[in-house]
Amino acid sequence: MNDPKLDNAKPDGAKPASLKRDNPRPQENRTPAMAGLAIAVVLLVVGLWLARELTAASKMQDCLMSGRTNCNVIQPQ
Repeated sequence: MNDPKLDNAKPDGAKPASLKRDNPRPQENRTPAMAGLAIAVVLLVVGLWLARELTAASKMQDCLMSGRTNCNVIQPQ
């Protein structure tokens, strides 16, 4: 009556030992890394914009300090 195969049966939903993953590291969360990357990209864009604006202001100041009165940039149409 007692079948030895049934005595070692696992409860429903349990995985056999051979199917379990032996992964010592838990699943990594990439949210902090993505947030850091986004912040770095924003800082890079702001830095490039600021450098461009400061260069333009420096050129205007150099023109004005040389005594010229027509320092306005002419935009092509």
